[in-house]
Amino acid sequence: MIRRDRRCPPTGAARAIGSPPPPGARRRQLLAGSLALLLPPASRGQAAEAPEPAASRASDASAPAPDPSRLALVIGNRSYPEPFDLPSIHKNARDMQQALEQRGFATTLVLDADTAAARQAVDAFIASARAAPADATLFFYFSGHGLQIEAENLLVSANVRPDAAPDSLLRGSLSLNRDVVQRLPPRPQGLTLAVVDACRTDLRPSSRRIDGLNQVEAPPGCLIAFSTGAGKPAIAPKREDEATFYTSALVEQLTRAPEDLSFSDLFRLVKIEVQRTMLNHRFDVVKKFAQYPFIAENTRVTMPVATPRQVALARQRASREAQAQQQREREEEDRDWSALQRTLWAPDLLRAAEQFRQRWPRSARAGAVEVTAEGAREAAAILRRTEVRLYRRSFEPATDRDTGYNADLLKAARGDKDAAARIGREWATDASHGPEPSRYEGWMQFAAELGNGIASYELALHYRRRDQPQPAARWEARARELGYTPPPSLEHYRK
Repeated sequence: MIRRDRRCPPTGAARAIGSPPPPGARRRQLLAGSLALLLPPASRGQAAEAPEPAASRASDASAPAPDPSRLALVIGNRSYPEPFDLPSIHKNARDMQQALEQRGFATTLVLDADTAAARQAVDAFIASARAAPADATLFFYFSGHGLQIEAENLLVSANVRPDAAPDSLLRGSLSLNRDVVQRLPPRPQGLTLAVVDACRTDLRPSSRRIDGLNQVEAPPGCLIAFSTGAGKPAIAPKREDEATFYTSALVEQLTRAPEDLSFSDLFRLVKIEVQRTMLNHRFDVVKKFAQYPFIAENTRVTMPVATPRQVALARQRASREAQAQQQREREEEDRDWSALQRTLWAPDLLRAAEQFRQRWPRSARAGAVEVTAEGAREAAAILRRTEVRLYRRSFEPATDRDTGYNADLLKAARGDKDAAARIGREWATDASHGPEPSRYEGWMQFAAELGNGIASYELALHYRRRDQPQPAARWEARARELGYTPPPSLEHYRK
C-alpha cells in the first residue's frame, strides 16, 4: 500500500548545498495535482522580503543570545527533479530560522539536503539534544515533499523524485517517526516539537488511491504538528518570495506571541489562523482547499514561547507605577484564570471562557483563552450528540489514578483528541459488561469525533472482537475519513 503527497510544480531547479545538481528528467504530467498554477502571484497579499542568510545576520543586536536549553533544526528542501521543484520552501526555512532565533533557539538551517546530509544533520541535532538540560525545548522543522508508504510517514530528501519506486523512496527519505521522533531523548520536564509543512494528498483524479501523510499520536513529552490534515492538500505558492500559508502563520505567531503563551496554545492559534485565513480568502480555489492543520500532543509541562530573559525584559520596560497597577490587575486576573483552568465540563468551560474574555479584553492570555473557547465549543457540540455516550460524571477528577489522568481531563474538555484517547485507554478492559467498557467506548467515541483516527480504528477493533459488525464498520469508516491508515500488521483485523 502506497500513500503519496505532492506540493507544487517547479519554476526552476535549486541546487543542494554541498551536493551535485539534480539529474535531468523528462517533464511529464504530474501524478499529484497542485494548486500553485491556480494561484496568481499576489494571492497571499504583499510578499515579504526574504530574510538575509544567517551569516549576514550574526551581528543583529535584536536577536537574543541562544538559550542552551533551546535547540532547533530547520530543513527546507526545494530542489527536486522536474516537475517537483518547490519555489517557496527556502523562504519557509529562512523565515522559520529567523523566528526561532528571536525566541532564543540555537538554530541549524539545512537547505536542499540529500539523504546523507539530512541524516548527518539529524544525527548532530540528536547528539546536541542528548547533551541538553532535562528541561530543554527541542524544535524540528521540515518543509518539502512528504509521503506515506505502508502507513509510515516519510520526509523526502532533496533530488529524489516523489513519484519514484517505494524502495527508492524508503532509501531516499527520513522516517519522521523512526529517524527523528523516536530517537530524540524523552523530555518529561521539557518539550519536543516536530513540525512538518508538506502537502499530503493528490488534487487530481487518479485510478489509484493516493493519500498524504498518516495520522500519528505523539510520544510522551512531544507535540507533532502537520500543516494540514491527513488526506488533505496544503497550498504552496509558486513564488520564491512567498511562504506557505502554514509557515507564514507559524512565523507570525512565534514573532508576536506574548510572554505567557505556551507552545501548545501557539500551535492551536496557528491552526485557527490558517483555517480562518483560507476560508475567508478572496480566491475561491483557496477556500475550496482550505487547510485544517493537524496537531498530536502528549505533554505534561506547559512550556512558554518566550524565554525567561524575554519575560524579565518585558516587565522591566514598564514603569514602577505601571508595574504596581499591572500587579494588582494581574492578581485578580490570575484568580479568574485559575478558576477557568479548573473547569472540566466543556459547556461550563465555554461559558467561563466567554466571561473571562468580556472581563479581561486586553489580557495577555487572550490567545490562550481563544484556544480554550474554540476547543470547548467543539467538545460541547460533540458531547450533545446521542451517539457519543459520555456524560458529565465522566469528567469528574479521579482520586485513584495518577495526576496524568486528571491533567488529560482538563485537556479533553478543551477538545484535545489525544488526551481523550489516552483516558479511554485507561478504561480498556476484557469485561463484556459494566462501567469500564461503557466508559472506554464513550471516551474513544469522543476522541474519534474530535478527529483521532487511531482511536476510531481501535474502537472498530473493539467492536469486531465483540461481534458487533455495525458499529465496527462505522468507526472504521470514520478512521478512514480522518485519513488514518493502519499499519499492515493490523490489516487482518479488518477481515
